[in-house]
Amino acid sequence: MSGPHEDATPSAAPPAHGDQPPLVESVPLFPADVPPVPPLPTTASAPQPPYRRTRAEAREVRMAEDRDDQFPEDTVPRPAAAAPPPASPSRAASAPEQPAVPASAPPPPSSPAVAPSAPAAPPVVASSPVSSTPVSPAPAGPPPAFAVPPATPHPVFAPTPGAPAAVEPASRRELRERNSFLQTERPEEPARDGARGVLNRIGFRVRPSAQEQSARDDELAVSQHWPGPRTIAVVNGKGGAGKTPTTILLSAVFARYGGAGVLAWDNNQTRGTLGWRTDTGPHDRTLLELLPDVGRLLGTGAQSADLAHFMHHQPREKYDVLRSKPIRLAHENRLSPADVDAIHAVAAKFYRLIIIDSGNDESDPMWLRMIDHADQLVVATTTRADHAEAGALLLEALEDRDERSARLARSSVVVVSQADPKATPTEVEHVVSGYQSLARDVVSIPFDHEMVDGHLRYGALAKRTQRAWLAAGASVARGF
Repeated sequence: MSGPHEDATPSAAPPAHGDQPPLVESVPLFPADVPPVPPLPTTASAPQPPYRRTRAEAREVRMAEDRDDQFPEDTVPRPAAAAPPPASPSRAASAPEQPAVPASAPPPPSSPAVAPSAPAAPPVVASSPVSSTPVSPAPAGPPPAFAVPPATPHPVFAPTPGAPAAVEPASRRELRERNSFLQTERPEEPARDGARGVLNRIGFRVRPSAQEQSARDDELAVSQHWPGPRTIAVVNGKGGAGKTPTTILLSAVFARYGGAGVLAWDNNQTRGTLGWRTDTGPHDRTLLELLPDVGRLLGTGAQSADLAHFMHHQPREKYDVLRSKPIRLAHENRLSPADVDAIHAVAAKFYRLIIIDSGNDESDPMWLRMIDHADQLVVATTTRADHAEAGALLLEALEDRDERSARLARSSVVVVSQADPKATPTEVEHVVSGYQSLARDVVSIPFDHEMVDGHLRYGALAKRTQRAWLAAGASVARGF
């Protein structure tokens, strides 16, 4: 049979499917006239797979890489095909081309297991003539795609050797800082007095003046309650120096602004007039009737209302008065130091503030025992020279008595009342400046007709006189 296929060799069999020639012809990587380049170091014991891939193998590799990019956590590590090291130009030109091994062909039985590695980058072929300088070996390839590199601490957060461990906060509240919704500062009230007060009453909001703000500060000082009772002794060795008016008006200031619990006590054995210048209660009892009931009043069954049998309450001024009995002679009114202790114990149990009006005899045991119970001294004097000198001598004598009496003298407050309406401002300033080196503070009280005689009430005084007594009470309060 003749035809176009007669020239074919009858004995030649068609090539098997697995023996198909490579699709790409092998060409030399380097020209033949280029000097040879030393090959990269290789491991003799680890044979490399063929360099060329078939289309099927390349397709599987690409599909595996796509799966790794889309599902990095679910990817099963699989070895990647590695390329053989580049051969020398002479070897590439003379060596016969090796057919590509199919992807399904298993490795030779005698070959040991080769660690998977990432595909190596193909060598770069320069378009210009290659220099004769030998090429240095390429660095080792990247680690396998499926290998997990060891954890390396960040340089900023890396622990310092030998440093103490960080202390964990106790709770999340310590980590959170916020401003409190509660107000920590006292809000400023608008002005109430003068033209500023008038403007506020018609709808404006004007701050108080400096004078009104100073009065508010003094009101706050006399309104305080201290932990435990406090005792004030009003003293001067000269009669008529203003001790009783000072006791009454200081009691009224502290009771009006600070509330109840204030007692004015007449500790005068020579016809004390405290009861005569204050309101009388529904009885005429005095401290002499109180002494027999001291034991009962100090007992556990006593109540504060039981004191109404002996005290004279001042309904307008809100304080109580413990009278002496001035109609009796001095030797009949005289008390012992133990009696003073007993009365003071009862007063300290039921009152927060005790203001004692004293006599004129500085050597009397009643007077000295009063000083031992005092927490603050108030020297009452007028602008008269004999009254001022008597008060100064008393302070100097207390400084020489003992350390406690000296401390009371240095922290005392002097109240200078202008009893004479004809006294000039120069005379008042002379007395005030003379006491400044002896006492902690000196307060001047202007002349007021309501202080001259009769019952004495704080509400009946002129406005400027009330302001002066408020300043005197605030000065005493700041000494506690």
